[in-house]
Amino acid sequence: MEIRQLLYFLEVAKQKNMTKAAEILHISQPALSKMVKGLEEELGMTLIIRSNKSSEVTDAGLIVMEYASKMLGLLDEMSITLEDMSNLQRGMIQIGIPPIAGSLFFPKVIAEFHKSYPNIKINITEYAAPRLTKNVLEGEIELGIAVLPIHGDDLEIVPIVSEIMKLVVQKNHPLASKEVVHLQELEHEEFIFFSEEFALHDIIWKQCISEGFVPNILFKSSQWDFMSEIVAANMGVTILPESICNRIDNEQIQILNLIPATPWNLAVVTKKDKYVSHAARMFIDFILKQKNEVFP
Repeated sequence: MEIRQLLYFLEVAKQKNMTKAAEILHISQPALSKMVKGLEEELGMTLIIRSNKSSEVTDAGLIVMEYASKMLGLLDEMSITLEDMSNLQRGMIQIGIPPIAGSLFFPKVIAEFHKSYPNIKINITEYAAPRLTKNVLEGEIELGIAVLPIHGDDLEIVPIVSEIMKLVVQKNHPLASKEVVHLQELEHEEFIFFSEEFALHDIIWKQCISEGFVPNILFKSSQWDFMSEIVAANMGVTILPESICNRIDNEQIQILNLIPATPWNLAVVTKKDKYVSHAARMFIDFILKQKNEVFP
């Protein structure tokens, strides 16, 4: 059995199409088909059910996928380790960042890191919170910036941001004259919420439930600036992290303190017991050193 066989098989299983997999791998379809067929003959089992339109993975194929992914992951880890040993100033970091955290904090962090370590390449992908932690555990990304709390004994968690949420209302709203608003006072309000894929959706939802009411959600969005404009148009209220509130520049908006305090905390997460490249460790150390200047 060759590593190349496993690599090719995984691509076919991922694409569920022999032709598309062959294009991605830059080999001919007959050669790819022959490679997968050879793996099947060696294992004595059918891994792919072929048809004119698709290639479906069998139960045996799913098992091979699982072990092949682990084997190829170990090979990648070995390569990273050897690269670190030979050249500590070079490398690549695969980072996953939630959209909100990315726009608020990380342009400056990444720019400063690049100035200090110009030979380290940074590959950034935006992920919603649930998918981000899943991809860290599966090894697709080396480290992620996650919204706390997260659950997982397999994750190393390094806190970096700790702040609270604020209530955002239109300036003529009945609550706008108050300095502090209790969450229970919002029971009959119409809310502008983040979409379900954002951790903030669940954080605020659970906080409302803990105060004894189900929030009446009028509208959901993935864009905090659009949400604040909806509030400015007097179509509801919203709850946003303090860092976002500090960026709102609209005379029609009033930002109020909210009790009980609803935290919004971020952390760097990596997989426990998995090798973390020297470049990634330097990035984490860099964040912690810059913490007071960049983060609240």
